Amino acid sequence: MVSAGAKITLQEFLALPEGDVTYEFVDGQAVPKVSPKAFHSALQAALIVLMRAWCKGKGRIYPEWAVILERQGQAWVPVPDLTYISYERLPKSWKRNEACPAIPELVIEIISPDQSLKELEDKAKDYFAAGVPRAWIVNPESMSIKVFSSDGASQLYTDTMLMVDALLPALEITPRQVFEEAELT
Repeated sequence: MVSAGAKITLQEFLALPEGDVTYEFVDGQAVPKVSPKAFHSALQAALIVLMRAWCKGKGRIYPEWAVILERQGQAWVPVPDLTYISYERLPKSWKRNEACPAIPELVIEIISPDQSLKELEDKAKDYFAAGVPRAWIVNPESMSIKVFSSDGASQLYTDTMLMVDALLPALEITPRQVFEEAELT
């Protein structure tokens, strides 16, 4: 059990037992993540199905995997809805049941009903400051995916717009594919 507002160390955070609540480590505190609802879970599953086929032999795509990063000079352990990391950054031979120890190429966040696009855009900026080059924000209400790059560029994708990215070679996906796979269209 984590006490609200209690300061803990990164080591204490990483030693917390798994449970019903997922926490992120922010400013020395264990902060509970928003509990996902049906659309969020469906989109997360759809993205795993579509992206796992693409990344086979290239890397890992995992849901709710804590990533050890730095934010404003302090340890920060966010738990993106999905994390993609290539075998170049974290070798295929790495087999540990722990937080991701390397900076991933891509994090994906899905907007929950009690979150705003602005909140997740701010979080994307924190990811970039920590060295993550790409962040996607999936919006269930508008059935869109906004892709943010660490250089400050962003692109909103809707419907059948093909998402192609040199950072993710040969991945070709559209928001429609994602939302159809999630059975939300």
